[in-house]
Amino acid sequence: MKKIILVIGFLFMSLNFSFSQEYKHLKEINTQVWDTFTKAFETFDYTLFSSIHSPNLIRISGDGQTIKLFSEYIEGYNNRWSNKNGKQTISFRFFERIANDEYASERGIYKLIVNHGTVDEKSYYGKFHVLIKREDNLWKLIMDYDSSEFNTINEASYNNAYAIDDFEKY
Repeated sequence: MKKIILVIGFLFMSLNFSFSQEYKHLKEINTQVWDTFTKAFETFDYTLFSSIHSPNLIRISGDGQTIKLFSEYIEGYNNRWSNKNGKQTISFRFFERIANDEYASERGIYKLIVNHGTVDEKSYYGKFHVLIKREDNLWKLIMDYDSSEFNTINEASYNNAYAIDDFEKY
């Protein structure tokens, strides 16, 4: 009986340890990827934006029906943001986050607000799925897919997903 209790206790401790390790990875990803992503969008900084992407990035746009590699994707942001004025914000909510020591898969909803705080303010939503890999001890996006799913993703979709720091949901 003591052996059974010890085995169950060990399994419980191992399970708890694996969850805490995943939370550690998710916190790192929040800091290294999502905080940086947000700051790059808010400051129109394509160099900062490129820093969170692997040189081996594959970018898929469901709406645009396109697949781009790193240089073409990042150059698009360089062109788009080079003379940008105004204010924009982007935020993320999730419905799935899976991480181990080397890789992560995250799915969720983003909300992009352009002309934030003005009469011309407009919100855009999309569903995304990213794959992230630890490269040189930093988390980098290696695959990024998003789609508005024919403009069916909206504020309700966004609110139904979990907050970026609500790790208990994953």
